[in-house]
Amino acid sequence: METVRSGIVLALSQGYIAAMNLRDKVEELLPQWERWYPSLFDAANDLGIIRAEVCDPDSLNLNRRHAKVRQRAKDAHLEKWGGKPQE
Repeated sequence: METVRSGIVLALSQGYIAAMNLRDKVEELLPQWERWYPSLFDAANDLGIIRAEVCDPDSLNLNRRHAKVRQRAKDAHLEKWGGKPQE
């Protein structure tokens, strides 16, 4: 059983659904959304497709995030090539 929607073939019988982009999702729910909304994001927000979420402020701090990435890279390098950890 295949359903064609907005040019995307959804192969339901094969156990997967093709990914839809935001515009496809909004147009599926409200085909003429441009008449009522100034932007795609306003329409998606009102339709409940996207939602704002509160996140931990520390997750937004790039210094901490990058420090973790650098530390993982150092650890992986030491694990693969050996050597003493640098202080």
